[in-house]
Amino acid sequence: MFNLTRRVFGIGLVAATVALSFGAAAQELKQLNIGYQKTGLPVIARQQQVIEKALSDKGVTVKWVEFTAGPPLVEALNVGAIDAGWTGDAPPIFGQSAGANIVYAAALPSNGAGEAIFVKPASPVQSVADLKGKRVGVGKGTSAHNLLVAALEKAGVSYDQITPIYLSPADAAAAFASDQIDAWAVWDPFFAIAETRYQPRVLARSSEVLKVNTYFLANKDFAKAHPEIVTTTIAALGEAAKWADQNRDKVAEALHEVTGVPLDAQTIAANRTKFGIFPITDEIVASQQATADRFYKLGLIPKAVRISDAVWTAPGN
Repeated sequence: MFNLTRRVFGIGLVAATVALSFGAAAQELKQLNIGYQKTGLPVIARQQQVIEKALSDKGVTVKWVEFTAGPPLVEALNVGAIDAGWTGDAPPIFGQSAGANIVYAAALPSNGAGEAIFVKPASPVQSVADLKGKRVGVGKGTSAHNLLVAALEKAGVSYDQITPIYLSPADAAAAFASDQIDAWAVWDPFFAIAETRYQPRVLARSSEVLKVNTYFLANKDFAKAHPEIVTTTIAALGEAAKWADQNRDKVAEALHEVTGVPLDAQTIAANRTKFGIFPITDEIVASQQATADRFYKLGLIPKAVRISDAVWTAPGN
């Protein structure tokens, strides 16, 4: 289950230590800790070392911390274990609802065609509507969770008509392989790996169901103490996006080099990934708010949130 609990957010000693450190850290920052997953723009940025180069004249090094999914990354952001990181649309909503000390720093393109709900070829399930009474593997609080909720809604199936099995990508992969779940909702590169192994029947993709974004997030206190580091990092991510668009033939190899995910799967993922990073607009906030409202209506988050409360604005903007 998603562990953004009061226990995590109530670690007063950690929070106090982190908060006390920021005053002095404004001049003393030596390392930026960035959370990333196994695909997407941050992986390209790491491989190209664009953030390291951008921060070198400030005397700041970069430490990359890998996560299997967005929810644990948001937990790490909340307690200050990392300073910034990239997730899908749902994790920051679950985090904000639980009181996470995070802000939206920038928006990136949706997981789009690289996130889907799918079944094995021999499955009798032919459509999302056929998922009634079925066991669907999904990470709670992930972008794939949002896809599942929205796809069911579009198909006229209520969420309580399926049996969601909340699993990490690795555990879901094992459950899918052994037929312990009937369907799986997940993003690249896990979706791409499943395609190479099973040639699954795709029931829905995020690009067909949702108009959402992914996000570059920061610890709220860190962003307040080091706005120039955040803006420099975002600009460097923009350079990585430009490189990726201009070197499509090299993107899969770059992803493979950093993550170790098989090249054939990363090639599939790379070919359908959109790269970019941009400011968070009112339209983006409205879309994310609609997602938050959907989760609250279904009782998936403990309290309603206002997305605009967690949007970071760079000084001078």
